[in-house]
Amino acid sequence: MVTSHFFAYLARMKFIQRWGLMRNTRPENTQEHSLQVAMIAHGLAVIGNRRYGGNVDPDRTALLAVFHDAEEVITGDVPTPIKYFNPSIKEALFDIETVARKRLLAMLPEELREDYNDLFFHQERDEAAWRVVKQADKICAYLKCLEEAKAGNEEFQKAEQSILKELQQDPDPALRYFLETFVPSFRLTLDELN
Repeated sequence: MVTSHFFAYLARMKFIQRWGLMRNTRPENTQEHSLQVAMIAHGLAVIGNRRYGGNVDPDRTALLAVFHDAEEVITGDVPTPIKYFNPSIKEALFDIETVARKRLLAMLPEELREDYNDLFFHQERDEAAWRVVKQADKICAYLKCLEEAKAGNEEFQKAEQSILKELQQDPDPALRYFLETFVPSFRLTLDELN
């Protein structure tokens, strides 16, 4: 039997630090970020389905979110200002991320690769779910900004304003519902939540 490094690599997501260009009061890693994105993506899909007649599979959406940054165990987290500096860099990073995903997939035993391929590479049938994952990813970035502001860190002020503006421009009613219903609680202390 051949040994596979696939899950050992994925376990290293906890070592990939996010927000590398900014001073953080509390570091955030890719593994915890992926869990939060999965929970919020699941919630957005449920809200969209229940309140607004959507038809996005919440479980599939959460699963895609769990793996949405898995390639970072090879590439590391590339900060947004670098990632989107210009189209050439964005395209080159997309190519690098594709190579990293293929490398991860190749670590799996042959008979399992098909089951994971769709988690690493966008499939047309999952477009609606991937859209929700991107929304959840953006919400999580905004929540990180709120967390840092609550801790007195002004480093994230500009990012907070920019991300909120992007979120407010999204016409999706499920996203707006989430922002209005759930996000205000993130500004509260534990005593206030209780």
